[in-house]
Amino acid sequence: MAEAYPWQDALWQQLAGRSQHAHAYLLHGPAGIGKRALAERLMARLLCQRPDGLNACGQCKSCHLLAAGTHPDNYILEPEEADKAIKVDQVRDLVSFVVQTAQLAGRKVVLVEPTESMNINAANALLKSLEEPSGNTVLLLISHQPSRLLPTVKSRCVQQACPLPSEAMSLAWLAQALPGCSSEDHHELLFLAAGSPLLAVQMHEQGVSTQRALVVDGVKKLLKQQIAPSQLAESWNAVSLQLLFDWFCQWSQLMLRYQLTQDEDGLGHADMRKVVQYLAQKTPQSKVLNIQDWLLAQRQKVIAKANLNRVLLLEALLVQWASLPGPG
Repeated sequence: MAEAYPWQDALWQQLAGRSQHAHAYLLHGPAGIGKRALAERLMARLLCQRPDGLNACGQCKSCHLLAAGTHPDNYILEPEEADKAIKVDQVRDLVSFVVQTAQLAGRKVVLVEPTESMNINAANALLKSLEEPSGNTVLLLISHQPSRLLPTVKSRCVQQACPLPSEAMSLAWLAQALPGCSSEDHHELLFLAAGSPLLAVQMHEQGVSTQRALVVDGVKKLLKQQIAPSQLAESWNAVSLQLLFDWFCQWSQLMLRYQLTQDEDGLGHADMRKVVQYLAQKTPQSKVLNIQDWLLAQRQKVIAKANLNRVLLLEALLVQWASLPGPG
């Protein structure tokens, strides 16, 4: 049974309580807020033969088959390898499933995650099924980055934003999920996860707090000329490229914001506050804008899983970063 999260209660009542269901839903929102669990819960409810109010009964033949992963009217489409694209052949297999009759005489339910990992041919192959799925079929599409979806995909779905929980609700949930961590740890993990509690737990398991401390320490040494860019790039082998580019994009944005507002409360997390302020004061605005443009362009390539030379890319970043304070 998929986990129910307290911040989804109102949304669940609204979704599960519908008397008529759309043929396609697009559940979208930041990663790490429980969209997959919500979709699996709705899938179980839609396939259940004897729903118990808003929830699947958990006892009927359909529920048992779903729990065993052998339900004939359920189809899950995801990349064959983590972080790779969903290919057109995978979508063609899904389309042939959609045109079949339901074997248990109820609905067929399809779950796609993450929808943005479909390449353009795959997305186009899905359009016909999204427009008029045959029989009683419901498609549940999950997206962490809906801006990357084709407008034609979005327009064929009921778009449902999934809420980011409040900070208080996230911290209360983290206190139960990570009882061995201190309140300060919970706050820091939630900050690093941009407010997504499930992502905070994942980051805790991956040791991201330790990685962040290593990166911050390295940046400070770089600016004091105590370490060379190439040496620093090598020492960050364990840190994901996306995390590194997320952090550097954030720091350049904070520098720009400080240059425009002089607001000392808007300097971000305590670990880099002084560095961000120092760089904002010592760097011409044109230079901050240039590095921000470059960082955003490289981050898009990282997100799109482009074939990048990691060490060269990080060296290029660090050489530019080290030269920020000074004339434009």
